[in-house]
Formats: sequence, structure tokens, C-alpha cells
Amino acid sequence: MEELVKVSNLKFKYPDGTALVFDGQEFTVNKGERVVILGPNGSGKSTLLSLLLGLLTSSEGDIHVLGVDPAKDYEKVREQIGVLLQNVDLQIIAPKVSEDISFSPRNYGYKQEEIDKLVDDILMKLEIEHLRDKVPHYMSGGEKAKVGIAGALVTKPELLILDEPFEHIDPTCRMELINLLNDVNKENGTAILLSTHNMNTVPLIADTVYLIAEGGKIVGKGSPKEIFSEIEKLSQCHVEPPILGSLFSELKKHGVNLDVSLTVEEAACSIANEMVSLKNKSGAA
Repeated sequence: MEELVKVSNLKFKYPDGTALVFDGQEFTVNKGERVVILGPNGSGKSTLLSLLLGLLTSSEGDIHVLGVDPAKDYEKVREQIGVLLQNVDLQIIAPKVSEDISFSPRNYGYKQEEIDKLVDDILMKLEIEHLRDKVPHYMSGGEKAKVGIAGALVTKPELLILDEPFEHIDPTCRMELINLLNDVNKENGTAILLSTHNMNTVPLIADTVYLIAEGGKIVGKGSPKEIFSEIEKLSQCHVEPPILGSLFSELKKHGVNLDVSLTVEEAACSIANEMVSLKNKSGAA
């Protein structure tokens, strides 16, 4: 598979001398892959994304994004990368939504006719045509998130990087945003890399999960089901284990050995099947 992002033994030092070391194993994002960075506040999730965007420079290690060192050559690949910041208010800067969404293609030198079509297409795709002439300052958190996503996707990037995109929006908007990102990934093959500490969103948006402990150490990599099964490791990283993960861990202690379920529906089906199986065995005996 084609690697879009590769990080090895990366070290970053803050001005106060505090250091983050992203080691333990390589960190990669492949073409079309959905990757979630999971970790507690302060573990370095946002710092790692800033390093990938060339906003910060590492002191040691190797980092490549779309084949370049972002700290040196980000300009060469910036058109292929969409970004949504943690505080979307810092990203939406134009007086009108349509002007904000068109910011990147205008600065990349696109012709006005092409810009208009790109803006029309993304507004329609995200079903936010009604926001076209709105003043961003007066919009809700969910609306701002969608406008930020529209601006990130308008040039159809190969890689989309999002820092805590589900914070400060209600559950309904969160699901709309998750469905939108999955649609973009499926239809355009856009690789998605996002950070979060919200466990409930992980199985809905991830192919691969990296678990990062305090200090930046990468202590786990796997599918959501594999990561959710490591209850002790999650606790050691000060990440609250998902309730279903805890449930199936407790069931194992009582002799019920079932794979971790990612949804309530999946858990209900798995437990019901186990109960039927036990009943049949009991009847046969």
C-alpha cells in the first residue's frame, strides 16, 4: 500500500524543555486509510498533527508527508492536504461562508469559474447550500464544523487531517460529521487522520487506531476491536475504556469468552447467541 505519512522515532522539545518522543513503533497512514490517534489530553496528539503540517519542527527522527519533510517543503504538498483545526473559529476567517470555503483555491491560483464550481460542489455535497451567504460568527458549532470541513475538502485533497473534530458539537451533528467523512473516504479515496479522546466515535470512523501514552510514546496499534480489547493498556494510558470493552472483559472473568463488540446492537446479538448456545447445551445434557 502507498504510504502517505510515515513517522519514526520523532522527538519534539517545547521551549520549557519538556519533550515528547513519538517512538515505540512506526506511525503510518496509507492511501485511503482512516486512522485515529487515541490518547489522553496532553499526550501529544495535537503536537504530532502540527509536526505533520509543518507548523512545528522536530529535533530528532524522521517524518515524511506525501514524500516530503513538512517542516521544510510543506508548500509542495499543501494543496493535497485538507486541515480542520481543533478550534474551528481560528480557521474560519472570511466574512461570508462562500468566501471562506473558496480561500484555498483562490490562493492556489485557480480560475474563478473553477473556484465557483468547486464551492458549489462542496456546498451541495455537505448539504449546506443554505449557509452560503451566512456570516460564520453567528453560526452554531455544528455549522462551523461543516464549513471548516468544506474548506478543507474543497480542492479534493489526498489526505485530510483533523484535530479533535468532534469536540464542542452535539451528538446529532457528530454523527452527521462522521457519516460525511466516511462518505468522502469511500467516494474519493481520501485518507483521513484524526485525533480524539472520545472513545464512542472511534469504531465509527477508524480502520486503524494508534494508542498514545503520556509523553508521546506509541503503545498500541490495531483495529478498533483490537485496541478496545486491551482494557489494562487503555487504563494505563489514562484513557477511559469503552463501556462495552469493560463489559466483555468482566464476562471473560466469569467464564464467558466472547470477542469485544463495538456497538450495543453487536453486543446484544453476541450475548443472545451465547445464551441460546448455553441453553441448547444444557437441554442436550
